[in-house]
Amino acid sequence: MKTIPLLFTFVCLLCFSDCKKEAGEGGTSFIQGKVYAKYYNKNFSVLADSGYAPDIDVYIIYGDEFSYSDRLRTSYDGSFEFKYLRKGNYKIFALSRDSTGTYKNQVNQFSPDIAVTVEAQINKSRERVEVKQIDILQ
Repeated sequence: MKTIPLLFTFVCLLCFSDCKKEAGEGGTSFIQGKVYAKYYNKNFSVLADSGYAPDIDVYIIYGDEFSYSDRLRTSYDGSFEFKYLRKGNYKIFALSRDSTGTYKNQVNQFSPDIAVTVEAQINKSRERVEVKQIDILQ
């Protein structure tokens, strides 16, 4: 009789020990960075201003997923921070105007947006990873 509960416990431990947590939420690590924007006129011929960009959407992709997993907006100084992440690989991106895109054979404000991506890797718990600056065109 005592062997059945003991055998059940052993099988359960084997099943759960093979589970590997993938990149994503539920950890104790952070990824942080800043977004820097260059503000051009509609055909990219004149640079009007530049600086760290507030209120810009920044996206994160966990591991090998195809679509973004989370989104947040930059603070007043262009900074962002994704919290509570587990070990794994991540892609962070912001959308930028494409200065090489055209609409009716002219480069202008109707050019499509492109993703400017940086990659990050978390290797241990309680790690704070700083990614390189994301430069976008607005």
